[in-house]
Amino acid sequence: MRILLVEDNLDLGDAIESKLSTSGHCVEWVRDGNSALTWSASGDFDAIVLDIMLPQKDGFAVLRELRAAGCEAQVLVVTARSEIEDKVNMLDLGADDYLVKPFDLRELEARLRALVRRPAGATTSLAQYGDLSLDMAGRVASRDGQPLDLGRREFRLLEVLLGRMGQTLHRERLMNQIFNVDDDVSPNALELQVSRLRKKLHGSTVEIVTVRGVGYQARCHEQ
Repeated sequence: MRILLVEDNLDLGDAIESKLSTSGHCVEWVRDGNSALTWSASGDFDAIVLDIMLPQKDGFAVLRELRAAGCEAQVLVVTARSEIEDKVNMLDLGADDYLVKPFDLRELEARLRALVRRPAGATTSLAQYGDLSLDMAGRVASRDGQPLDLGRREFRLLEVLLGRMGQTLHRERLMNQIFNVDDDVSPNALELQVSRLRKKLHGSTVEIVTVRGVGYQARCHEQ
């Protein structure tokens, strides 16, 4: 996932960023409300982890402006407050879920995965696309019940494309979601990942199609 982390507590922010990055996610970490709004407008994020108590603008104001601007990213609010009114207010403003500090970082990641699956209507970590099965929680892809030997980036690329089946995803968006900003990658790194993935999907009912000059899309056809 491409995640925007909005947290001003340096220790907690560092722990969250380390955990999510180690798990293979691309994380942008900002520490105040104004930066959160700037980054959300310029980046294509799957999810936003949003603290309530922030400098400049608090989480309530940030969330209100995000939704008013049409931001569709899943928002997971984290807060030290336990009052029910805060939780209700954040949900009413457009938050998708919340966690009360302190929390287990493993639960944070699990909640994020569950949220990102929601737009596709999935209720479990297992999704079926033609003859392909994706277990998002286990990070395993199978074809007709046989596991596919996919690297971390290959799995992420397949996950992103299948999640937008039939839609063309721009090259820049895929680059942002597959690689971290500090990764030292060659200009043709995405094409290399696509080529490898295509070879492993050879004969599948799912194919990755190049939309020349734009990007790629996944298509599913009957055998």
